[in-house]
Amino acid sequence: MRELGPTLETDRLILRPPRHEDFPAFAAFAADERVMRFLGGVAPSGDAVWRGMAELAGSWALLGFGMFSVFEKDSGRWVGRLGPWRPAGADGAWPGKEVGWGLIADAQGKGYATEGAAATMDWAFDQLGWDEIIHCIEPRNAPSIAVAQRLGAQHLRDAVLPAPINVTVQCWGQTREQWRARR
Repeated sequence: MRELGPTLETDRLILRPPRHEDFPAFAAFAADERVMRFLGGVAPSGDAVWRGMAELAGSWALLGFGMFSVFEKDSGRWVGRLGPWRPAGADGAWPGKEVGWGLIADAQGKGYATEGAAATMDWAFDQLGWDEIIHCIEPRNAPSIAVAQRLGAQHLRDAVLPAPINVTVQCWGQTREQWRARR
């Protein structure tokens, strides 16, 4: 199988573009109410999960970037998806160039989101040439706000995500220069 993008490694994680064999883990992730509370809600069907996963893979094919499937190095277990994200087509309706994250429930609180997001931010700034990265976070999602703060992000603005999402989010973020000064 031809890889759509790079594989990144951190101390504890392996990140690579989604593959067909990741689907059962994506489906379990999308069916967990605890996980999906701030990520658009539980997927209504397996078909919806498949389309969502295909959208991530398609982003790699069409744009040269997208969210990665995240695996624990020690166990090889799929624990989530995170990375560069800018959906909504060519019209640019997304509020900015985002690095986002979503992890299965028992992988949360271990620092994986911060570790993986930092690696993908380095990659996005260095390889994609992004000047700013944002994190779109629902205002009640305190754990994700804490991750953004650990990454050095500041609350920049509020935005409404484009249809069909139509949710008001806080955009946390920083410039490449701010990120590099902290690294």
